This record gives sequence, C-alpha cells and structure tokens, in this order.
Amino acid sequence: MSEPKNVVIAGAGIGGLTAALACAKKNMTVTVIERAAQLGEVGAGLQIAANGTHVLEKLGLGKELENIGFRPEAATLRLGQSGRTIFSNPLGDAARERYGAWYYHVHRADLHRILAEAASANPNIDLQLGKAVTGVVENAGVVTATLSDGTSMTCAALIGADGIHSSVRESLFGKDAPRFTGNVAWRLLVPAENLPADLIPPHATVWTGPKGHTVTYYVRGGELVNFVGIVEREDWQVEGWLESGDVKELKQDFASWCSTIHQLIDAADETTCFKWALFDRDPLPVWSKGRVTLLGDACHPMLPFMAQGACMAIEDAWVLATELSKADDSAQAFLAYEELRKKRTARVQMAARANARRFHKGRPAGQLTTYGPMWLAAQVKPDLLNKPFDWIYGANVTKA
Repeated sequence: MSEPKNVVIAGAGIGGLTAALACAKKNMTVTVIERAAQLGEVGAGLQIAANGTHVLEKLGLGKELENIGFRPEAATLRLGQSGRTIFSNPLGDAARERYGAWYYHVHRADLHRILAEAASANPNIDLQLGKAVTGVVENAGVVTATLSDGTSMTCAALIGADGIHSSVRESLFGKDAPRFTGNVAWRLLVPAENLPADLIPPHATVWTGPKGHTVTYYVRGGELVNFVGIVEREDWQVEGWLESGDVKELKQDFASWCSTIHQLIDAADETTCFKWALFDRDPLPVWSKGRVTLLGDACHPMLPFMAQGACMAIEDAWVLATELSKADDSAQAFLAYEELRKKRTARVQMAARANARRFHKGRPAGQLTTYGPMWLAAQVKPDLLNKPFDWIYGANVTKA
C-alpha cells in the first residue's frame, strides 16, 4: 500500500467537495482551494438520479439528502402548447426498486450546503477560501500550484474541479473554443404556496414545443417549483448563471404555450429570474497531464438536457478517489480514471445534444414522428420507456 497522498482540489463546487470527501474517505489529506470568500452556491434545481444517490449515500450523506430532497413520482413528457401528456413513467418506489436508490430533486444550494458541512467537519480536509489556482507546474513528481494571492503550494496530485471556465484546464491545454447552440435558458423558482393546488404535479416534467422546451419539478421538499425554459434565440450569448432576466421577456418567449406555464411564470419570485446562453463543447480527448487532472464541468461540460451534469461530477469524484487510493503513482491513477470515465461522460454529452433536438418539435408532423412512438409504447409496454435510461441510472460506481 502506498503512503497517503496529499491532494489539492481547485474548486469547492459540488464536484470538488464530493471529490474532497471521497479522497478523505480513502485516507488522503485534501486541500480545497476556492475562489469565493464564503462557501455557497448559486442556481436552482438539480436532479440527482440513482447513479448519483449511490455515491452520496456511500459518503454518509443519505439522511441529509433525504432531508433536502424531493422524490418525484414520475417522469412525464407533455406538449407545451396544449398541455397534453405524451407519457408518464413511474419514478419514486419504482425507480428505487429498479436502480437500487432514490431519484431526488434538490435545490443546488441545499446540496452544496450538506457537502460543505461534511467537508468542514472532516479533519482530513482543509478548506481555503478567497483564492484560486491560477497555474500548475509539475517537476520531479511534485505538483506546484500557483495561487491568486501570490503564494504557491505543492502536492502529490492536483484536481481541477473549477468549472466550465476552468483555470486548471486552460493551464494544461490552453483556451477552449465553445460553440453557441442558438439556445437561451431561463430559470425561475416559484413558491408552491402561490400556485393553485395540483397545477404542477409531483413529477419531473418536460414540456416540448416549437423551438423550445421547459422543465418543471419541485425542490426543497415541495416548497418551491423549479422552472427551466429553453428557447431558440440568437440575440443573447452571455454564458453565465448570474445574469438577471426580465419575467416579461420570458413570458414573450413562451407566449404560445399553455395556461399552466403562464400561471407558473406569473406566480414566480421575480428575483429568481435568470437567463444564460447555452454553449456546447466537444468531449476532451485528454483530461490529465502527469499528476494533474480535471473533473466534472472542467473536462466534460454538458448541455442540461439529460439532467446528469451534477451526477457525472459526483461519479467522477468517487472513481477518481478510488483510483488514487489504489495506485502508487498519481499519474497512473489519473490515466486509469480517464479510461473509466471518458466514454461514459462523452455518451451523456451526446445524449444531451440529441435531446436538444428531440424536445423542440413544433410542427404536427415532427411531433407525431417523434412523440407518437413514445405514446404508443406507454400504452402497450411502458417498460420500453425505461430501457433507454438504464445505462445511466442503473450504474453504481461504488460497486465497480
């Protein structure tokens, strides 16, 4: 058995904190470097399917996850303009029985909080806030990280979990070249108490429509409804989650949609309205260089149309910590980690791209061709609708 490794993680987001907890569980000492002066998270809803739940439970966070989460009863596809249901596939107990763990909806800030609390309480984890990793150099088997406060630190391994605009990735491989998808995303949080009873069912619902789609589901134990709206537009190309949006403009983008969507938007907390442009990136051919590697959005940022971005980062964290704990050399561990993760994450990236096209059918012929077989399968053999997701939700990296 090799000596315990000291690991530096750039970024204290969901992926970085999960990686810190997973490494600490494997008896590594971890330093997490975070740009923000205080731990916190922005954003709204996340979907944590069984493949992510397995990891969080293994890290001892099952009870906390249950406390913050909402268990949807079904995954539903509806037509956005008429409101008609195409299919509704059971989740809840059915998903737990099929995949061995619960499917949750959570508020991103709530998930981040329970991870941060666990990391802060772990004696093997040192959280250093208010600075960022700005550069990395490896020499003679030792990694030196340059920090934004002018200091530096050395370690046996460094993990770049610093998000879609990763400084570690840029230090390793140069600037990326994302492509604007022609889609703009809106998000809102709506207090459930502001809505008519039963207006929004306790489902993970995708509403499809012409040149756009929306997603609705409950978070924070049912206190809030998370709304995400995607519309094809070319006039907004700011990639960031912190740009405030105008609810009136949002309503214009979905003017032709059914009354349920309009009631939901009308009841929203306008201070939670944000919009951002969606950019796409091809899977990276290489994630690592020596004893430095990447995790989550830093190496496989994906469009949100599979609701698996957080789960992929959570899976990454477990696999990476496992490989680090087994290998005598961090570089070998990172190569093994890449081998285990690249094909799966790239497949999810491609599936998300495909859903972007699948959900934006406006013409009757396109809707009939795309959604007709789904409706028929739901009537004849509903289990057929589960099979396309088994490879995602059915994975359990803690048993691999």
